[in-house]
Amino acid sequence: MSGLVDRARRTLVIPAKAAPGQEGLLSLGQRIRTGREALGISLREFSRRLKVSPSLISQIENGRVMPSVGTLYAIANELDLSFDDMFNPAAHSAPPAEPAESLVPAEAPVSPVLRASDRKTIRLSGGVQWERLTPQHDAQVEFLHVIYEVGASSCPPDSLVRHAGREYAYVLAGRLGVQIGFETYELGPGDSTSFSSQTPHRIWAIGDEPVNAIWVICNRHA
Repeated sequence: MSGLVDRARRTLVIPAKAAPGQEGLLSLGQRIRTGREALGISLREFSRRLKVSPSLISQIENGRVMPSVGTLYAIANELDLSFDDMFNPAAHSAPPAEPAESLVPAEAPVSPVLRASDRKTIRLSGGVQWERLTPQHDAQVEFLHVIYEVGASSCPPDSLVRHAGREYAYVLAGRLGVQIGFETYELGPGDSTSFSSQTPHRIWAIGDEPVNAIWVICNRHA
């Protein structure tokens, strides 16, 4: 089936009113370029692997375009980066010089509680927003509050996405469309689903109400 492909084939430009700051886009683009160049992958070869145009990759790396969900997954998988690697400014900074032993401060404990006001948020192209629900990056699990605005989807209908791991979702509000392989489902508040992320899949909002859901992705880097 020609529509079931490993990579999302399009990335959408975020409307100005919904776009993150230009500094954030430039920072994301720089980290993607740094990851690509560290692996010795040319821009043209990178675009070939992602099945998108070289000009599109150039726009992303130059901070002019925010990737869609599917394209972001494809980039992360190809470069073996976590989303924190791409969105956290400290992820690629050099570690500070270690001070003398007598001046080393006690390491502050990490709180197990994350306040709603402190959540890290990623707003992707096409009206999809992820809010991380863990205080720190967890290499094994991505625990997210996901919002799909009216008409939003994870990828185009003819370009399903697949990646490593397994996904679990619980719908809080709205109607959520889920295609897993050849099967399509509609979920409402209180409904849940789980599936292998290696099966081509697509997620989208149904109707005139945004979708709010809790999402867990395990072992995406397996």
